[in-house]
Amino acid sequence: MTMSDPIADMLTRIRNANTAKHDTVDVPSSKMKLAIAQILLDEGYIKKYDIVEDGGFKTIHITLKYGADKNEKIISGIKRISKPGLRVYAGKEDLPKVLGGLGIAIISTNQGVITDKKARELQVGGEVLAFVW
Repeated sequence: MTMSDPIADMLTRIRNANTAKHDTVDVPSSKMKLAIAQILLDEGYIKKYDIVEDGGFKTIHITLKYGADKNEKIISGIKRISKPGLRVYAGKEDLPKVLGGLGIAIISTNQGVITDKKARELQVGGEVLAFVW
């Protein structure tokens, strides 16, 4: 069966693994998902990610990050904003701020997949993919 929203599937897998206090989560790979995983790594929401190839399929192996103990979650929320049925775009003037700047918005621009802070620096708008806080 084909998947209509692979990015939402990735975010849901991360959210579910985080809630169940798993150490790692595997996600089917794509360029967009790799870019999102890199942003999560750069912003300190995950420990690391690796690309694993098994049987011709590439998989992103994400290691989740927790606080002092596993009850302290680094990712307290992750939400898909722009969906296939309702795309959400933001111009450079009205880029969203997540929790007043405490979280990040992941935005797909013509400069690549970047955070809202970087998009403000570059003065570009784009499709608002997800919020992470």
